[in-house]
Amino acid sequence: MLKQLPRDLRLAARQLIKNPAFGITTIAVLALGAGAFLAILAFVDAVLVKPLPYPQPDQLMYVGERTAAQPRTNLSYQDYLDWQSQNTVFASLALYRRTRFVVGTSAGAVSAPGIRVSDNFFRTLGISPALGRDFQPGEDLPSGPRLALLSWSTWQRRYAARPGVMGQSIVLNGEPYTIVGVLPRNFSFAFANAAEYWATYHAEDGCDTHRSCHGAWGVGRLRDGVSPQAALANLQAIALRLQREYPDSNRNQGASLTPLEEAVVGELRPILVALGAGAGLLLLIAGINAAGLIVLRSDRRRREVAIRAALGASASCLFGQFAAEALLITVAGGALGLVAAYGGISLLKRLLSAALLADMPFLTGLGLDARLLAAAAAVSLGAFLTLTLVPMLQISRSATLRANQWRNRQRGMGSARGASGTHWRRLGARLVMAELATAIVLLAGAGLAGKSLYRLLHVELGITPEHLVTFNINEPGATYDTSVKQIAAAQRIVDTVRALPGVVSAGVETNGLPLDGNGNTTWFHFAGRPWHGEHSEAPFRPVGEDYFATLQARMFAGRGFARGDDKTRPNVAIVNRAFARVYFPGQDAVGKVLLTNATPPLPIQIVGVVDDIREGSLDAPIPPVMYRPFRQDPDSDIGLVVRVAGEDSGILPEIAAAVRRVDPAIVARDGQAMAARVEDSQSAYLHRTLSWLLGAFAAMALLLSVVGLYGVVAYSVSQRRREIGIRMALGASTGAIYHLVLGEAGALVAVGVTAGMLAAIAAARVSSTLWFGVQPWDWSTLSAVALILAAAALAACIRPARAATRVNPTDCVRAE
Repeated sequence: MLKQLPRDLRLAARQLIKNPAFGITTIAVLALGAGAFLAILAFVDAVLVKPLPYPQPDQLMYVGERTAAQPRTNLSYQDYLDWQSQNTVFASLALYRRTRFVVGTSAGAVSAPGIRVSDNFFRTLGISPALGRDFQPGEDLPSGPRLALLSWSTWQRRYAARPGVMGQSIVLNGEPYTIVGVLPRNFSFAFANAAEYWATYHAEDGCDTHRSCHGAWGVGRLRDGVSPQAALANLQAIALRLQREYPDSNRNQGASLTPLEEAVVGELRPILVALGAGAGLLLLIAGINAAGLIVLRSDRRRREVAIRAALGASASCLFGQFAAEALLITVAGGALGLVAAYGGISLLKRLLSAALLADMPFLTGLGLDARLLAAAAAVSLGAFLTLTLVPMLQISRSATLRANQWRNRQRGMGSARGASGTHWRRLGARLVMAELATAIVLLAGAGLAGKSLYRLLHVELGITPEHLVTFNINEPGATYDTSVKQIAAAQRIVDTVRALPGVVSAGVETNGLPLDGNGNTTWFHFAGRPWHGEHSEAPFRPVGEDYFATLQARMFAGRGFARGDDKTRPNVAIVNRAFARVYFPGQDAVGKVLLTNATPPLPIQIVGVVDDIREGSLDAPIPPVMYRPFRQDPDSDIGLVVRVAGEDSGILPEIAAAVRRVDPAIVARDGQAMAARVEDSQSAYLHRTLSWLLGAFAAMALLLSVVGLYGVVAYSVSQRRREIGIRMALGASTGAIYHLVLGEAGALVAVGVTAGMLAAIAAARVSSTLWFGVQPWDWSTLSAVALILAAAALAACIRPARAATRVNPTDCVRAE
């Protein structure tokens, strides 16, 4: 066979050139299915299969705390110190906190993402700087030196890759830091938000000095032989001791421990699994379609194969010819599939949001690596075996049927004409039904994803997003280090921006703009109610007196904040409707007093109830939220909301310039229209990506399945020409012939659609966490999908049915 391979390849090439429609169609089908599958497989492999880029990544754990309301929360700095000194399961336990630095440069102040880390952070990950040195033990203490490491890209971009940058002083948040090292080029940490500066932690007055304040996260490396379950049990034992020792701050508070890889993947896992399944189904449809084409072509070559066999061709010779033809098709299809996969990967990488790339920076180097080439080889091998074995099995079946025909004729039982054609027509019909069922699953998934996206983008926000713009404002902490300075700066910013032409109103807040996330929480209990140390908690946001009016959020009870609500007056709060429903069902929340779980407790009176504003992601439930006056709880990092009269985005440069006029050291960043924030939010991006890709898969599946059905029906008509001619000779009308052909096609469609609907409901139930606002058995979507597929499939059968009505009965009878 190997000696005859060159000759077989030349013969196969001539056969494909003589039948270009078959060759081009089969190659295109394989390339389409393989390209889509490999492109998605690259992302699945990078996120779900490849280990994290650290030594022994399975030992790395994401460490936090937990409460009854939240299974994974931030870590208290004081609790971290106790966990670090008392645990027996970690070789190293490190701490980090995300932040933003106002960086002083010769061109003025700029804002850069940063992260503060404990001195053992990089040693815990197993990473050493590419240049310079790591932080040393004790350098993260409050009395330690202010040191910083640069990311590789920051060193290249801001410092021109100068080795002499080591020892250079830089100003971060108004304080001098010394650069001691540069991190490796390929280093990434998913939770760093593409940090440019990595500074020593340095516990600060405020949150870090209070055990009840949670603002950091931990990363631990397990000792050799310690399981995650044993580590969690050890931390839980420490947490129980801390509950007994500090009942006011730690009651009912435990530990949370998650493998770092699992924490990194997060909500991407179900989406990637769904896309991988969709790409796999598309590859299956492509394989079925290619097999169907081979079946039809092999049946048409029965006479040719019989002549070759009669002239002395052995089974191995025939096998070699079919194998050579399959080899040419799979090589061409596989090569084009790799090209399509590369294009698909490049397109998907361009579609990735900046926020997602910041969380998963190892996706930036995605491409055709050795693992993907191996997967492409496996797909091509499967296609080669299919394209080779199917015609050989068909030849064997045809030979058996011909032997039976000869025996039947000898016995006077008739010729059983067309038995072989009938068999392969039935096989083709089964393949088409499988194609249609699989296409229904993809179409239903795309329909549910599209409906989910629509409902997500039209979810009630609790505000009016039109004509509303937002900014993040960073003030250098060393300059604005007191409440008086922070309040004065915020007021000057609001007054300056409000004076701009086209600005209707402006307001400030801290702890995150709408859709940013629910932010930090505060723990409290209620005056006048029995309390035994249990925790109630809710996200809190200090906001200015014009904040709710600027958002056009409705007040349902009580009053809003006023300028007089400052530190000289009693502490007050406004709560959202969810807070009132949860903690005061059937009661008026206004006038109630809550007490923070501090020592001593801080009394706060509720003075108003506001509508539920969607502070977190679009697809997350709205929790109870507490709002405090900014003048009673100010900060140097604030969010600015501005209501404008005209075009949202056109005024953004003017607002940024106005903030600069207040103080050139203050940075206004991330200016964006609220409507764009909704469109570009993480949840909207993920749902949109899922909808687009499943929609593309579904469209390709629909096309392939319809083409497959067309081929089977056309083949059936060609095999039944004699029968159709006799029917017409006996008086069958054109309508009866249409009914005969379309009835056969309709039966295939009905079976395929029914099986596909059942499979689609089952698949949607399994992936129910992906859908927002729709049920897996959403009948309007499923009905629309079934009608679309049925209409497209039956429309494709019109041409073969019309060809059947044009059969000349005289020619058929004369042939007999």
